[in-house]
This record gives sequence, structure tokens and C-alpha cells, in this order.
Amino acid sequence: MLGSFTKDLGIDLGTANTLVYVRGKGIVVREPSVVAINTDTKTIEAVGESAKKMIGRTPGNIRAIRPMKDGVIADFDTTATMIKYFIRQAQKQRSMFQRHPNVMVCVPSGITAVEQRAVEDATRQAGAREAYIIEEPFAAAIGADLPVWEPTGSMVVDIGGGTTEVAVISLGGIVTSRSVRVAGDEADESIIQYIKRQYNLMIGERTSEQLKMDVGSALPLEKAETMEIRGRDLVTGLPKTLTITSDEICEALSDTVSSIIEAVKVTLEKCPPELAADIMDRGIVLTGGGALLRNLDKLLARETGMPVIVAENPLDCVAIGTGKALDNIHLFKSRSSSSLRSKR
Repeated sequence: MLGSFTKDLGIDLGTANTLVYVRGKGIVVREPSVVAINTDTKTIEAVGESAKKMIGRTPGNIRAIRPMKDGVIADFDTTATMIKYFIRQAQKQRSMFQRHPNVMVCVPSGITAVEQRAVEDATRQAGAREAYIIEEPFAAAIGADLPVWEPTGSMVVDIGGGTTEVAVISLGGIVTSRSVRVAGDEADESIIQYIKRQYNLMIGERTSEQLKMDVGSALPLEKAETMEIRGRDLVTGLPKTLTITSDEICEALSDTVSSIIEAVKVTLEKCPPELAADIMDRGIVLTGGGALLRNLDKLLARETGMPVIVAENPLDCVAIGTGKALDNIHLFKSRSSSSLRSKR
């Protein structure tokens, strides 16, 4: 009877953002994966959106950190605290009869057994009754409404903050996949380094992310766009304002975009011919925040010769897929333990 009071959760534990899906309700939490820590007292000052606003603006005794790096846990205790906070946010109206929820967490397809175990342990430590693991590209495919359980090939490219996941899926499993640690964060860093090289101007993470979102493009735009930025001049040490064009950001992002396209090509090369024919008909589906980069779909279509579609709701696909997978949670229990054994 107590089980009927409990809403199981699906968590998209991303490098940049964490989303929590409550069974029967949908996505209820959408916050940055950032934690602000007081280094003197070792206490947590803020989590999520309020902590992200502190990045680059904290006094000496407060550090705003991302406990997830490249899709895996970089700081175990801080990640467990962050997951606990997000679970509490998702269960604000928790009943006194409610037991701890089962939690399904998505992980990159290329993680090791040790990294997978760390995610499961952190989730249990955060208050989960049982932790289940689903691979990110599989969750993204479910969230994008691809026919993952049918004997037909579907290809998904999930470009997150820390990793890009490319996978070909058929009959409820991943046939071939590639996980590269090149994604949104790498793109932001490329912009920072480009502006530093070209203009001797140091800008922060937030500014580079804004540039990418506002004027970024995988291909040069027909009509160039501009954006004004502020940073610190490395020659004088004083604040300075600059106007940056979309063509410059396109050039800055070229290496990151090339790495993503290369990962897609390598995965296609390993794909069985029958499934390749299916993908030729259905196309490659782009999900994740990186899918929102302008003209990335056009460039990928040009480079692969295949149709490329951006999912209807790319930012939410993984979280929605993780939540929908809760309906088949029994399949993932055996899958988690078998994948852990195979990685050993």
C-alpha cells in the first residue's frame, strides 16, 4: 500500500544542468549542476540556479563548483548533497506515508564500472530506495519518441555539457556507440581561448556561453550578427568592451564541431548495413543543449549525406526518456548489474 504513495524519479544528472522527472507529473526540477561551498566551514551555501549566479563572483572563502565533470562524478560528497537537494525539491509535498523513491539516473555510455558505481552510491546516499542506471543516448532516444524497442535502427546524437553521446539503437539495446568528452563546456572554453588569442581579452564562462547561444553557429550566417562583450584586458589589466561577430564564434567553434562530426562518422562506420539503411530512411536525431547550435543539423547532413532532425524538445529528451523508462524499471535492474559485470 505504501508503494502507491511513492512517485519514482528519473534524474538527468548532467555536467551543466540537472533535470528531475517525477512519474505521473513530468519534469519538476530544472537547475544548473552547480554547488557553492564555504571553504572555511565546509558547508553548502547554495545549490542550483542561485549557486550558478555566484560563478566568478565569489569572495575568497566561497567556491562555486560543478561536482560533475565530463558526465561523471568529480566530487562524490558534493554530488550526493546536490542530488539530495534536487530529490527534496521534487518531493516538496511528500506524504508522511511515502517511502523513499526508486531513482533512475542516466550516465554516459562510455563510463567505467567505478564511475557507474559512484553514481549509484551517490544516489543511494542522497535518499534513493534503489538506484537504477540508464545510458544517456538510450534515454535520449526514448525521450525523442524513437522506436527503440522495435527491430529497426535509430541513431541519436546527444550533445550535452560534458559529453557527446552517439549511438545506434535497435530492439531495446545499443548496437554501437561512441562517447566523446567534447560538448558544450568544450565549446565555451574554445570561445574563451579564441578571444584571448585574438584580442588579449579575458572573459568568463557565463559570457562565452552567452556568445555561443546568441551569435554562435556551426556554419557562417548569410547576414553576420554581432554581440557586445565585456572582459579584462590582459595588457592593461583594465575592463574593456568589444564587439564580436558570429563569423568569429563560428571559427572559434570549428574544432569542437569537427570532433562531434567525426564521432558521428566513426559510429556510422561501425553500424551494420541493415541498420544503416534504416537510419538513411529515418535520419539522425539530435538531442541535448548542443543540438540548439544554429546550422549544426545542416552541417552534419552535408558531412554524412544523411537527413538530420533536431528533436522537438532537445533539452528535455534525456530527462523525459529517463522518466518514461521507469515504466520498464525491471529491465534496467538486470541491465545495470550485467553492464557492471561486463565492464569489470
